[in-house]
Amino acid sequence: MSTALKDLAPRDRVIVAFDCGMEEALALADALQGKATWVKVGMTLYYAAGPEVIYEMKRRGFKVFLDLKFHDIPAQVRGAAKAAVENGADMVTAHTVGGADMMRAVAEGAAEAAGDFGLDAPVTLGITVLTSMDAAALAATGVVRPLPEQVLELAGQARAAGLSGVVASPKEARALREKLGPDAYIVTPGVRPKGAALNDQKRVATPREAIENGASHIVVGRPITKADDPVAAFEAIVASLE
Repeated sequence: MSTALKDLAPRDRVIVAFDCGMEEALALADALQGKATWVKVGMTLYYAAGPEVIYEMKRRGFKVFLDLKFHDIPAQVRGAAKAAVENGADMVTAHTVGGADMMRAVAEGAAEAAGDFGLDAPVTLGITVLTSMDAAALAATGVVRPLPEQVLELAGQARAAGLSGVVASPKEARALREKLGPDAYIVTPGVRPKGAALNDQKRVATPREAIENGASHIVVGRPITKADDPVAAFEAIVASLE
């Protein structure tokens, strides 16, 4: 990992996923304010609350991972990425299966917004294979390449298109780090502390395993947000990385 990524503090590596409604998200944000660095705003929350949720998270001092997984023609995703960054997103995602032109459009739209507003360059990530999918689910879509090979192939395409990194399961993080090098963002959902319910995740690892495998950041939702004490759950994960 690059010096910048390698030297991240443990709490700066944990992205708390707010996959809920606005009221619950704001309560969680108030509880985690000053403790967590990153929050993830996904489809459930964004489609319920709109850009306002980004403003509210930024107002509380969080970096925002806006995980809307853009997948459309290049002109549409360029505009979407530009709007997302203009609204305050620090990290955005697009499906790598949308192709090289589409991924380049994401990078271009995000960079244009950053330049227009004098913002730091946003992190642009390519979704490889969803962590809810296993080999059988991938094969059912008609992809005959073995799942790990599919992840690596799509990651290479994302890098060539100018994205900052990828989203993949922690199971592929080590191979991705070797392929993409020290400067790539490798963000891994499918992270579960020992004993936590897997829910709809299939390719999983513990927080420490994910980081040791090469992930730069981990995404953790329900093990924190649905815990009796979300702050204690967050701090326990941070402690496991120290």
